[in-house]
This record gives sequence, C-alpha cells and structure tokens, in this order.
Amino acid sequence: MCCLSVSPNSKPACSSVWLICVLLGLSAVHTHGIDVLHVPQQLSLSPNMYTQQLSISWLGGPATTFDLMIFRTEFNETVFYDTVSVTVNQVTGRHQWNWTSAVPLECASLSIKIRSRDGETTSKWSNTEILQGSDHASNKKSQMFPQDKVQPVGANTTFCCIMGQGKGFGRIHYGTAVMKATQISTQSYAVTVVNQGPSSSTGTNVFCLDDSSEPLTGAVVFVGYPPLPSDFVCETHDLISAVCQWTVGRDTHLTGKRKTHYSVNNRQQKQKKCRVPQWEGNWTLVAENRLGQYSLTDSAELSHRVNPVAPANLSCSAHAWNATVRWHWKYSSYSSLALDCQVKLSSHGSCRNYTFSGVGLQSVFLSDLYPDEEYSVQVRCGAQQNFWKWGTWSEPFSFKTSTYVPDAPDVWMWMNKDNTGQLVWKPLTRRQSHGQITSYIVTLWSLEEKLNYMEIFVPDTSVPINLTQITAFSSDSKVIASVAAKNVEGLSQPATVVIPLHLTDVDPPAVSRAVYLDRGFPLSWQSNANATCGYVVEWYDATCVWDCHVEWMKVAAGNTNVSMESENFQPGVRYNFSLYSCSSEAPELLQRWQGYMQELVPSSSVSLSTTQEGADVLLTWGEIPVVSTRGFLLGYNIYIRSGAQLTLLADWLILEILASLGVTALFLVVVTLICYKKRNCIVHIVEKPEWDSSKEVLVVIPEEDEDEEGQGIGDEPVDTDEPTSLRYYNQVVDDRPIRPRFPGSSASSTSSLDSARTDVTYTGIQTSGSSLVFQLDPQNSSEGHQHQTDLSVSCGGGGYRPQMQRRAPSDDMGLASPEPFQEPQASSAEGYKPQNSWHLDSPVEAGDTGSLAPSLGSPTSVASTQFLLPDGDEHVGEKRQSSSAATWLTNLLSSTKP
Repeated sequence: MCCLSVSPNSKPACSSVWLICVLLGLSAVHTHGIDVLHVPQQLSLSPNMYTQQLSISWLGGPATTFDLMIFRTEFNETVFYDTVSVTVNQVTGRHQWNWTSAVPLECASLSIKIRSRDGETTSKWSNTEILQGSDHASNKKSQMFPQDKVQPVGANTTFCCIMGQGKGFGRIHYGTAVMKATQISTQSYAVTVVNQGPSSSTGTNVFCLDDSSEPLTGAVVFVGYPPLPSDFVCETHDLISAVCQWTVGRDTHLTGKRKTHYSVNNRQQKQKKCRVPQWEGNWTLVAENRLGQYSLTDSAELSHRVNPVAPANLSCSAHAWNATVRWHWKYSSYSSLALDCQVKLSSHGSCRNYTFSGVGLQSVFLSDLYPDEEYSVQVRCGAQQNFWKWGTWSEPFSFKTSTYVPDAPDVWMWMNKDNTGQLVWKPLTRRQSHGQITSYIVTLWSLEEKLNYMEIFVPDTSVPINLTQITAFSSDSKVIASVAAKNVEGLSQPATVVIPLHLTDVDPPAVSRAVYLDRGFPLSWQSNANATCGYVVEWYDATCVWDCHVEWMKVAAGNTNVSMESENFQPGVRYNFSLYSCSSEAPELLQRWQGYMQELVPSSSVSLSTTQEGADVLLTWGEIPVVSTRGFLLGYNIYIRSGAQLTLLADWLILEILASLGVTALFLVVVTLICYKKRNCIVHIVEKPEWDSSKEVLVVIPEEDEDEEGQGIGDEPVDTDEPTSLRYYNQVVDDRPIRPRFPGSSASSTSSLDSARTDVTYTGIQTSGSSLVFQLDPQNSSEGHQHQTDLSVSCGGGGYRPQMQRRAPSDDMGLASPEPFQEPQASSAEGYKPQNSWHLDSPVEAGDTGSLAPSLGSPTSVASTQFLLPDGDEHVGEKRQSSSAATWLTNLLSSTKP
C-alpha cells in the first residue's frame, strides 16, 4: 500500500512509491484486457431448409473477429472452418452470421462451435451446438433431399439419400445417369450433379435404389432460366385506351407454380398482352419467376402510337375493267382521322398493291382490271400524321369482273410446195378471251369480192387452204385471210394475213447456224425497209415437210434481234427458223437459220457396204436421216476390227507414218556417223585415180558372163560369196566392155521388174550418184516400159507411193526412146507421195546403148551396173544434182578434205 507522509523530509521516498504504484496499475489493466476476450456464449441456430442456409447467432462481447467451425457430427468431418468478421447488433447485443451449405441441411447432423480472436490471441471454443439432421437412428423411412428444388441452368446441385432403418444402399440415378455416391453419415449418401442442363416442363427425376435395386425414394429438380422479356411497347387502337404487348423471350423451362408472372404498372397480367383503359404515357413491365426478375419500360404520346384496326365488312361493285371496294370501321373516332390505306389485289398467283389516302377513308376505286377475271382484295390502313405502323389486314374478299369482247387472235400461215397449206392462229389466253370463246370466224377475200366465209368452233385453231382452188375464183394476185374470235359479248377485231396466190421460184436465202444459249436461240438480222409493220419469226421441226406444226413470234418494227424461247424445244431435234417481213403485201422471206437446243450422239448407225478392188477395199455408206443425226455431222470415223478390239483407222495411219519417219531418220544418222569415220580412206582413193595393173581392184562382172556353175570367163577367179544378180570381184581390170543386164532378160527371174524381190549387196564404198544406168535393147524397150508400169502395187487404204520424175535428157545423149516413163498408179486412196528427181550417171555409156533404164529411187535397183570408183578424168568439172540421200552424203564426204 502507498503511504502518505506530510513530513518534508519524506518526499523522495514517497515519489518512488508512487512510481511503483503506477506500474502495478498498468499491469492490472493489462491483465484485465486479457480477461475481456470472452468465450462466445448462447449459440443459436436457425436453418432455412429450402435455401439450405444456416443462420448462427451468439453473444461474443466486444470482439468482432471469430473463428467458426462446422463439421458433420457423426464422422467428425469438417465442412467449414474460417475466420469471419462480425459486428455486434447494438439492439440485441448479439453477433449473427449466415452460412449456405452445398449439401441440404437435412442430409446429416452438423456441429457448430465458435471462438473469439484478437490477432494471434484466441479465446476458448464455445460449447458445441448441434443441428440435428434427418439421418437419426429413429428414422425408419427412406428420404431424399432436396425436394422440388428450382435451379438455374449451369448450376451444381448435391442430392442425398437417407436410408431407412434396415435398408442397404444401392445407387442414385439422376435422370437416366448413374451417379457416384459418397457416404456422409451412417445412413446418408450424397451425389453432386455439375453444370445442369435445362429440364423438361415436368422436371428431372432423381431417385435412390437399395442394394437389391429396389427403388426407395426420390425427388424432382426443376432447372431453367430467369425471365428475359423484350419488345415491350404500348399503342392505341381506339384513340383512347392503350394496348401493351411484349415478347416473352427464351423459354424458361419453368411451368405451373414456377412459371413467370408479369405486371404492367403494378397490374398483374396473365397474358403477354394487356389493355390499359386510359392512355398513361409511361409504362413499366416486371417479369418474375423463382430464379429472378426482369424489368422493361416504355413511354410515348398517344398520337404517335396509332395502330388502326382491320377494316370490316368489305363489299365490291365490279365491272369489266374496274371495280369499287368499300368497308366499315369499328370505331367512330376514325371518321376524323387522316389515313393512308393499302389495297392488295391478287389474281391467279399474281399480286398488285395500291395506296390511297383520305380522312376517314372507307372506299377505293380499282382500275386496269381484266374482264371475266376473279380477284381477291385485302385492305389495311395507317395514320398519315406521325405514322407508327400499318394496321392489321382485313379478311380477304373475292369478286369477279364482267365479260367483254375478245382480243384479236394472232394469225399466221403454212404453205406446202403443192399450193396447199394451213391458216393457223394461236388460241386466246384467259386474259385475251374476256370470257368463254365459242368459235372463230374465218374469212377469205380479195380486193374484188369475198371468196369464203366459215365458222370454226373451238378447240380447232387452223383451217386448210388450197391456192389452186382460190385462183379459180379470183384473178387477183393475192388473197387476204382474216380470223375473228367470238364469245357471249360478240366478235373481236379481225386479224389478217396476206397469202400470195402464185408462189415464186426465187432461191431462198442461205441457212445460217443458230446456237442455243441460256434459255433460247438469240437471232439477229439487218433492218429491212419493207418491214413496215415489223417481222415474223417462225420455227418448226426440220424433219417435217408437210403440214408442219409451226410456231411463230411477231416482232415490232425497228427491232432487229430476238431470243426465241419455247417450252417445246427438245434436245436432239433440229429446228428451222425463218424470218419474214411484215407489210401490206405478202410476207417476204428474209433470212433462215438451223439449230439444236442440245446436240446428241446419232441415234442410228450408217448402212455400210464394201467392194473388193484388187488389194483395195472400197467402203460406201448412205446418209443418216436428219431425225437420226440429232446434231450437225462433223465427219465419219472409220475403225478396223482386230479381234475384239476396234482401232481408229486415221489415227493409226498417222502413227505408222511417224514411226517410219523416225526409223528412217535414225538409220541416216547411223550411216552418216559410220561414213564420217571412214572419210579419210574414201578421199584418198578418189584423189589418186591412177590404177596399177599389178594391184587388185573391184570390178563388176555381169551375170551373163558367168557360166551356170559359177565359173568366171577365162582364168579370172570368181567370188562365189556374192549374190547371183550382182557380183563384185577382186581382179585386175581388163579392157573388156561391160555389158549391162537388160531388164527384160529371161536369164534370171530374180531381175524381173514384175517381182517384188530384188537382190543387192551393200559395201563401204559410196557411188557418185543415187541411180544407175542401164543399156536397154532397143528391140525390148517396149517390154521394159511394160515392166515399169506393172510395178504398181495395191496397198488398200492409201500407202506410200514414190513419184519418179525423169530429168529431160540432153541432146548429146543420143537416146533412142525419148518418151518419159509412166508414174506408177495406186489402185486405192491417195497417200503420202514424196517426189524424187532422176538423172543419168554416165551419159557416155547411155549414148552407146541408145536407151535409158530408170532407177526405182532405192538402194534395191535391179540388175543395174555402175562403176563403184569413177574415173576422175571423166568426171572433172561435171555438175551433178540429185535429191537422193546418197548424192547428198557423197558430196558432203567429198568436200571434207584434210
């Protein structure tokens, strides 16, 4: 205890005592602060089973921070533990905090305890308060929670099945799906469905089965959307009240007592449309269901929202070409309202719209109608001033116009080559008839008098005409035919066509090709001065020649093109198109065309016949009828059958020619390369023509100088390896004259020109020309000519035919037979014929013989004689020309000197 002293000497001691007292007081205050962190008392639990929310309240003193723990009582499983800040209620002095459970509160008993917290300092835990669930042991009935839950689309929902006493758990179904269950107490099992989709109007079933798959209990969940209306608008029909309407929007999937409720300006509405007795100018729509609510507003002046009702009681006064339509209004206030009205007029699928204006409009006049036509009419109106929208259409009203005289028919004619023909006209359409057509009146007349009068009853639209008979009754050069249509109202204006009584033999214009494009044949022509009333284009099947079904089109004067379109055009049919001028005289043919809508392959083959002509075969065939061509013929393909295969002849000939040319070119290249490598040897021999009698050279010994055993003349050795028709020998050259073999000699059949076989020996030594010279026996010259002409070979189908042209001989040759040789003739089709020029290689020897044997232009010359190595002195300065490959090659090698 602090002491007080009044003695002055005791002052320092008392100061120390006071300091100690202050420290002790502060310590006591601190100790009292610790004691203020009270343990929460009087816990109270208030559950809301539908919302699954638990309200917890307690007495916690001045503390504002608490630790709160919630756990399942039976399994001691913590489901919530957190530090929360809660302020004290100044009226009750209690703290309150709400917790929403993911699991229905009925599923398992929950225990709750709380403690106060101040920073790191906490009080002791409060007494545990238990929220008893439906899973207690005394429960004998199985149950499932939640019941009739309403959830938004996409939410997660936990369901639990509480097993009745003595029941074993099996499984839980959500709709048709089996869910994975978790045990949360001895008797309770739970499943969680995530991201739920919208349910049907009756909801989605959730049910529980026991361990023997027997159903125990179940629940229904309703999954949907909150309301979302749109297009909220108010308008007036009677210029007094307001009619408000809106669009419901998406389907909420909630019906019955869970459906959406609507209210307009706090007036409950059962429909999506309501009527407000008086125009208020401002309106508010509220839509609400179990998942939420949505609001829309609208405001406007009455004159800006006038929507007239549909006209009523329509009537009509109809005539042939016009009609008057009348109606009545439901509200008398419309009599002073300026209106715009639309009239929709329909007839046989076509529709026309008219617009009329007026104050209190109640009738309209419709013009440009067709006689004897059925019409349907509808009317709707809107306000002229501050136009808001068109009102509702009236009910359709039907009426029919009266009949009238028909239009004039469209007349044309068809003439055959024997002065007979037809007068034809197009049947009038429904809108041209103006009533039922009963007949047509046909009149033939000339400038002198009426020739004929007849009445043709429908459905006929043509009459035959005979110009020969008409000519007998009229001396005029033409006759005018007229046709008039008749119905109950009378006759139409007559339509006329001028028919010439004497057909001229003027050649018709040439036929051009007409091409079908898009939907018709586009035709164009030059303007004609005689076409004072236009043109007529007719067309018909080109296969028809007598009383044809002709169609035509009238073209106004000044037009020079038209597209001929018709539903009757068929693929594969040729059509003739003719252009005529229209005038006061008979029609004049100006131009002609032919064309196909679509060309097809011919429908029949040709009739083929063959004729054997030696080695050739002549093919002949007849023309295909126009009806079978089905297109313009471009030519014929000829095929050769080889077994089961057909080969196109003309493509095959081209391949043979190309192959032959390729082989020939390859052969010439090979020969050129070989000769080019041997050129030094050949030039060396030509440049040294002096002969040494002591050396062997090549000489040609005619076959006549050999005996039958193959022995040479005299002591000369014979080279028996050479062919019998032309032998080459290694021997010293003597001065004997060389006797050439005659083409007509009978000594050897192998040398006859009548045979296709020739014998030849090729050597590496080149001759100076491409042809050899024969000395012909003048007595046998005609025989030689005969052999030459018999050389023609028939190749059937046109093969290779060489043409030989003999060069004109010079005067110093002394030829005894100046006639040129005849060209071999082919017995069949023409083929490829190259031309060659021929000349004599040795004019001196030719002069001795007095006759010329032509070469066949080939290295297979028959029984020809020629020095292989010519004398250089005899041939110096001589100019030689030849188109053969051998001459060109010799000149090339001769000009190549080292």
